[in-house]
Amino acid sequence: MINNTNNIKQLLNDKPVQIAGAGPAGLAAAITLAKQGVPVQVHEARNEVGYRFQGDLQGLENWTSKQDALQWMQQNGLSTDFEKFAGYQGTVFDNKGKAYTLSSKKPFFYMLERGPGTGSLDTALLNQAADLGVEVIFNSRLKDISGPGVLAIGPKAADAIAVGYHFETDMDNGFWAICDDELAPKGYAYLLVMNGRGTVKSCMFSGFKQEQLYVKRTLAAFEKLVGLKMINPQPHGGAGNFYLPATAVHGGHPVVGEQAGFQDTLWGFGMRHAMTSGILAAQSLLTGEDYDRLWKSAFAAQMQVSIVNRVLFGLLGNFGYRYFLRLISNSADPCALLLKQYNSSGLKRLLLPWARWRYASQRKDKSCDHIDCTCVWCRCGSA
Repeated sequence: MINNTNNIKQLLNDKPVQIAGAGPAGLAAAITLAKQGVPVQVHEARNEVGYRFQGDLQGLENWTSKQDALQWMQQNGLSTDFEKFAGYQGTVFDNKGKAYTLSSKKPFFYMLERGPGTGSLDTALLNQAADLGVEVIFNSRLKDISGPGVLAIGPKAADAIAVGYHFETDMDNGFWAICDDELAPKGYAYLLVMNGRGTVKSCMFSGFKQEQLYVKRTLAAFEKLVGLKMINPQPHGGAGNFYLPATAVHGGHPVVGEQAGFQDTLWGFGMRHAMTSGILAAQSLLTGEDYDRLWKSAFAAQMQVSIVNRVLFGLLGNFGYRYFLRLISNSADPCALLLKQYNSSGLKRLLLPWARWRYASQRKDKSCDHIDCTCVWCRCGSA
């Protein structure tokens, strides 16, 4: 897809492309540019990569495309040299404690670590970027970009929060979840274990003020249902922002990953969108293609469907969760069933205006429309 670097090299005159943010989106953009011989500087405000995650276990989802997520990364030139656990089978409970076994011929997702650890996704991408000559500058908060650049700072609001603990454990590798509004309003509680480390959290889409109550209930439920055993637990929380922008270009610069709001509005998965948008941002710089056209073609329809899914999921509540769990646990190919839920259909296109009216992101800022703005965060007037 990327076959011409003349456009950007004429603009650069040996000046590096500036990337604000060293998350998966920013590093994917940097790696893609560096592979084409373009000099790149990545500015990271913290003193290490993945600072806000600190060993959080997360899932690289594997059901929104027929192509395997790791194969997709390799095909797009991104390192998969990180610790991972392929989640072929797991257990999900409903609000009555009934267990539903989910089993698939392909992994539902790849469990991996986020943060500055030696085996994390963030560290793998950082090492790959460094090997390609990318200069990553830590403790550097980029205030503006006057030349070619990419904005990849992270979320700008909290539409969902995931709160709980990281811990050590002697539990076997695996994943468990509970769909119960009493534990995670309009969301789900989850437990992930990989290689002696674990993450347990309540991922809630409302009720943020009572987060400690929901975390307490989540711990008690997993202790009862699966024998949760935590050693040296450390509290941790994170936020997600789900936003479908009219444009993901700010001041002439592509905006990628969570800063643009590119996350699955239903479940909160975002790494695949993040890396995709970073690659497409680099492609737009390299070839002069319209970035908005690229990302909209790649996943805008899927994000629209996820908004419809989010509203329906929130309205159906515990009864709806039980129905869905019965459906997916009895499916011969649950990943194909999940993929179908993310495909655009006539009904979901019809429901989209209603769903967008029902769903309101907490994000209030607007895309900058000031001429020649160079701000990384928009500081122009009231925008």
